[in-house]
Amino acid sequence: MGLGRYKKGSGIGAAKWLMRHGAQLVITDLKDEEELRESVSEIMDWYSQYRAQFKDRDIYQPVFVLGKHDADNFTDVDLVVQNPGVARESEFVILAKEHGVAIESDISLFFRYCPFTIFSITGTRGKSTTTALWGEMLKHTHPKTVVAGNITRSPLEDLDWLLEEKEPVPIVLELSSWLLESLEGLGLGPQIGLLTNAYQDHLDRYPSFEAYVAAKELIFQEQKPDQIAILNADQEIMREIAARIPSKHIHWFSATVLPQGADGVYRDGDNFVRRLGGVATNYAHVHDLKLEGEHNIMNALCASLAAHLAEVSDQDIHETLKTFAGLPGRQEILGEVEGVLFVNDTTGTSPEGVMAALKRFGKGGNIVLICGGSSKGLGFVEMGKMVGEQCKYVVIFDGDAANDIEAAIGDGAPSVRVTSMEAAVKTAYENAKLGDVLLLSPGTSSFGMFKNEFDRGDQFKAAFEKLGGQMKNPQV
Repeated sequence: MGLGRYKKGSGIGAAKWLMRHGAQLVITDLKDEEELRESVSEIMDWYSQYRAQFKDRDIYQPVFVLGKHDADNFTDVDLVVQNPGVARESEFVILAKEHGVAIESDISLFFRYCPFTIFSITGTRGKSTTTALWGEMLKHTHPKTVVAGNITRSPLEDLDWLLEEKEPVPIVLELSSWLLESLEGLGLGPQIGLLTNAYQDHLDRYPSFEAYVAAKELIFQEQKPDQIAILNADQEIMREIAARIPSKHIHWFSATVLPQGADGVYRDGDNFVRRLGGVATNYAHVHDLKLEGEHNIMNALCASLAAHLAEVSDQDIHETLKTFAGLPGRQEILGEVEGVLFVNDTTGTSPEGVMAALKRFGKGGNIVLICGGSSKGLGFVEMGKMVGEQCKYVVIFDGDAANDIEAAIGDGAPSVRVTSMEAAVKTAYENAKLGDVLLLSPGTSSFGMFKNEFDRGDQFKAAFEKLGGQMKNPQV
């Protein structure tokens, strides 16, 4: 249910895995055949490959029901695999449950069958960078470490070879609140669960912030008492969460100081300090970080704590902090065109994400911002104030968030609406000059105008390259 358009995402990943293990698939999606042409083609290519590769198995040709859902596909089946983009409140999900049909996701299937230790990360912001950073630290000791989940790769892509491995392989999974919902009641939790932070987000999907936080808490709720939980000491709400989770091994991370007697990591001036059992150890320095931005200090703190608890050496942690440059689409510096710096922050899908980018690149009016898209029920007031302080011009995608963004900015900066990335970059560049930053940081979802946030980022990169962009000197 929900094929999706990521080639290695939850929908396609689950379909491929089930198909090669002999499942008879009905693949159904409310998007029509034209919208899903590439995904359907991907599935059928794999069907042909599996037929040729597994001659001793029954490999069934999948049936596609696109542009609609039929009720009997949710009642007269053995299993429904729900894409995380599909709300659990869907009438068809409810219908399947009423008929006693099991509901799974690619993540719940992976948790059921994976023979090795699983580590998991969730949070409103920073979870992808933290996931990748933790994974890189683990790879120093375990080169085969799997990094998957919401980071655009289904772990089912790796399950078959993992089942053949003789030596343990660590697994690091980024889990959105939607993916976590599929683990509820499973009785299987991560060996280490990490919650980076909790800000208002996805209020188009959840009835309240409290409901959204409850979904995030699921990363801990399926843990056993002897498994490990890591939380952000700088957010008051985390104290409430900690009181509800079953783990007896709670650790904290902080940009300033840990609670009295608590175990974890914190920043002390230029030092990263780890305190366990009352013993404090300086294990790295802020200036060691290749990642830039205050938010990435928090990402580095929690990733290094998690890595230490997963038995990665301080040497390997330190080396990774010095070399890890970040992920594409996260405050990614593309380069310059005639002295205008282009920054791709397409994964900045919340107001807090935009504000983090403005804080890093802003110098009091040097930013031309491209933002907007599909509203998630969020407020833009604080973001609007910072836009007024840091932006000279704003280009807004004409989606259902446009009115709210314009109202939040008010007279803080001139703005204009556009209906394509080409028009957005053209208009933004015309309003930039030498020394300015042209920043794509949407603060919203990409639904409607783009396939997904990565398609949005790819279109931005293509527009930059079309303008004749030069790669930024990595030493600058």
